[in-house]
Amino acid sequence: MKAVAAFPKERRVRLIDAEEPKLASPSQVKLKILDVGVCGTDKEIYSFAYGAPPDGEDHLIMGHESLARVVEAGPEAAGLKVGDLAVLMVRRPCPDPACRACAAGHQDFCETGGFVERGINRRRGYMTELVVEEAKYVVKLPKALKDVGVLIEPLTIAEKALAEARRVQARLPWFKPGVKGEPGLGARAVVLGAGPVALLGAMLLRLEGFTTAVYSLEPSTDPKAELVRGLGASYVCSRETPLDELAKKAGPIDLVYEATGAAPLAFEALEFLGTNGVFVFTGVPGRKGPISVDADRLMRGLVLQNQLVFGSVNAPRAAFESAAKDLASFLKAWPLAVPRLITQRHALADFEAPLAGRLPGIKHVLHVGD
Repeated sequence: MKAVAAFPKERRVRLIDAEEPKLASPSQVKLKILDVGVCGTDKEIYSFAYGAPPDGEDHLIMGHESLARVVEAGPEAAGLKVGDLAVLMVRRPCPDPACRACAAGHQDFCETGGFVERGINRRRGYMTELVVEEAKYVVKLPKALKDVGVLIEPLTIAEKALAEARRVQARLPWFKPGVKGEPGLGARAVVLGAGPVALLGAMLLRLEGFTTAVYSLEPSTDPKAELVRGLGASYVCSRETPLDELAKKAGPIDLVYEATGAAPLAFEALEFLGTNGVFVFTGVPGRKGPISVDADRLMRGLVLQNQLVFGSVNAPRAAFESAAKDLASFLKAWPLAVPRLITQRHALADFEAPLAGRLPGIKHVLHVGD
């Protein structure tokens, strides 16, 4: 079968012939890959800034944003059968029995850093035709999501982030979990960035009832800005409007969802977080030089306004299941906007342009099969 593989020592990425995987336990399933999303992590692996092959191998089969169909199921693969549409989780637990997070099935909070990740770190990924996986890492999807299901994995970032925001805001005595726009979680949100993770986050916030503003570099006439406005959110161009003006117009900001990896912008935005507000970092900055921040001012705000700041990465199974439910709700609410998040599908052999980051748009996808 064909696969896209990165060879770190050669500093080459090429299409290879890989051996077809076989079921090795009764709890496994074999899946035919349909779509694989391309994200910033994939581009970093393509440029050899990140990523590691499995132990003892010289290459890493890339790809971690998947959509697949079950073609073979072991007798103990509970809840899955041939023909099911599914996505596969990314991270696998570390082997350390003392890691409380991995032992509890929350490798997204791994305490040792010894986890592995499909298509990223020491585990073969999904830019290939067939994969075999344990059923517990496979999440079944409704067939109605076939055209957009590849968006599940980036959506899980927002799902986990918002779930964590709910948990930390439970410290407020008046917090009412599960009530849209409840005072505890707040009603006004700002999303930093207009990439796939940011736009999916904006959709989730709008679904939750937040008054939402998306703040990004693209001009107000950009198609991304039009898409944002179609969600009932506002779009603000950072080249046209300073952050302090945005904060004045938006009112006290209850939640900032950062999805840029741009440290200067993020720490500037932190200054405008409202009382009892929550700031969520989801972007990973590149290795750049130091930046200047008004640390006294930030610390004063955090203390005197009871603010919270946290980072969120990867996602547990519950976030994948929530993403499947919410993506279906997105389709009902915005049937034209959701498919527009996928800019173009490319054949597996045409991987170079999407991975090199030379193409405009929102989300590029490698289409492997039907």
